[in-house]
Amino acid sequence: MSVYPSQSESEPDERRGAQQASLLLREFHPSFFVSLHNILKSFSPAERLLLYLLSIVMSASVLWLLIDVNVRVSAIVPSPGGEIVEGAVGTPRFINPLLAISQVDQDLAALVFSGLMRSSNNTMVPDLAESYLIEDEGKKYVFRLREDAQFHDGAAITAEDILFTIALVQNPEVKSPRRADWDGVVAEAIDERTVALTLPQAYAPFLENTQLGIIPKHLWEDVLPAELPFHILNSNPIGSGPFEVDSIETDAAGLPTKYLLEPFDDFALGAPHLKRITFVFFANQDLLLSAYDEEKIDSFAGVPGSQLPARKETTHVEKIESTRIFGIFFNQNRAAVLSDAAVRRALDTALDRDLLIKTVLAGYGTPLADPIPPSLLHGTTTPPYSIEAARAILEKGGWTFAEESGTWSKDKQVLSFALATADTPELVLTAEEAAARWRELGIPVDVQVYPLTEFSVSVLRPRNYDAVLFGEVVGHSLDLFAFWHSSQRNDPGLNLALYTNTKTDRILASARTETSRNEREELYQEFIEIIRADVPAVFLYAPEFVYAHPNGIHGTAFGTLTTPSERFMNVHEWYTDTERVWSFFNN
Repeated sequence: MSVYPSQSESEPDERRGAQQASLLLREFHPSFFVSLHNILKSFSPAERLLLYLLSIVMSASVLWLLIDVNVRVSAIVPSPGGEIVEGAVGTPRFINPLLAISQVDQDLAALVFSGLMRSSNNTMVPDLAESYLIEDEGKKYVFRLREDAQFHDGAAITAEDILFTIALVQNPEVKSPRRADWDGVVAEAIDERTVALTLPQAYAPFLENTQLGIIPKHLWEDVLPAELPFHILNSNPIGSGPFEVDSIETDAAGLPTKYLLEPFDDFALGAPHLKRITFVFFANQDLLLSAYDEEKIDSFAGVPGSQLPARKETTHVEKIESTRIFGIFFNQNRAAVLSDAAVRRALDTALDRDLLIKTVLAGYGTPLADPIPPSLLHGTTTPPYSIEAARAILEKGGWTFAEESGTWSKDKQVLSFALATADTPELVLTAEEAAARWRELGIPVDVQVYPLTEFSVSVLRPRNYDAVLFGEVVGHSLDLFAFWHSSQRNDPGLNLALYTNTKTDRILASARTETSRNEREELYQEFIEIIRADVPAVFLYAPEFVYAHPNGIHGTAFGTLTTPSERFMNVHEWYTDTERVWSFFNN
């Protein structure tokens, strides 16, 4: 028996369907609207007005309801778009993380390359690595690479690329400025995606070193170490960072005048939102600032606060804390008068740090009482200053002031010394301001200014100074060993005060192997108390890093910067454009 109706059985159903359709069409026939119009005409004006008002209210309510529902189930997210045109002083030469020294090279390398780890708002986070383990009491680090990590040319990143990069940076023929960071580190591949790095001894800040950009072995392996600086890949780099080189513009001499970077969609931490970053290069700071005034660029970095141009309505000026500190370090071995603790304390008390910051840095800085930036170890306070209090300290220390000569003396020694510094405007102005305060106290100070190259070779390295004004860069992880341990008194150490103290030596050695941040900070608090008592140097200020960029750039998170190039550490999250996306599409 068939389950389908026969033709004769189905015909009545078809006729009924056609009749229903015909009736439906007749309901919306123009005559229907004529009838509706006649009904409306029968309403009084007041009734029609009321009907119109109710219709408008109902429509607005429905629209509001739809908008409210859309807001409740959606979120505003960054969308691709926007660009930055950034000015920089200098010409790129080594866009290579193994060789980059100048700020312009480091800036471009930070955008084009990425390392195992990345600094993000003062915290180290995995980059090419998806995870890591610290073993053997801080001596061994094991990194697991992301499965989808790749270079700009599409080649997969493997353990061999990591080992190749580390071997090159350790090679003395390469002469990498990063070599000291990797001295004694043994790298081995556990498998294609796992790398083990073993240190000679525990070193708490080591994770910072793993930000070293990884270079592709398949492109560099046939280049001899001695020929590395001359290879075309230094100016046409291939990395795995958030941006890749799109094109390069050059002048008649073949020197680059502009780099155009585009987002790398397969960047390990997600495709960047900005569609382009353009770097334009200038011979000096005056030309850069002129280009900014003429709106040829819309961002720049590294210009001292005292030289900033007038701020435009379209520009936002970031004041970013840095880990740089500046101070005056005393060489007690060379200047006998500075070996007197009363003299050092009087010199410290006589200085007005707030005035220095206002005069030298145009307010872009933080006063210092200790050798640690306040951004890394809170709780420090600005030391009080007073010429009268400084005089009292000298008198209590046995020094006598002669009105006729206007100088202090003790045991036939006249209190005077020379202050050396380099010929950068901020250092010279700082030295002159400090010397003026000390002369007001009655201490003759001879300010000696040297060209930067001569200063390094003839003054700093041989420790050829009574007192020296200079800066230090302290890492995020707080390692002061190179600056204050007695083993670092001579070049290439950075103990510019030639400071020796067995107790602080022990503290500094313990701090650099202590993996607990809290424990390390407790050790440094103990270190600070000893330094405050001994006064081997006068600490002045921590300058703020200044970065001008368009108002429309959002998503920036700078934290505290150790180097200017670190401002790009979360550049993949910067954005100008947004869109509203329903939440379940955004998961």
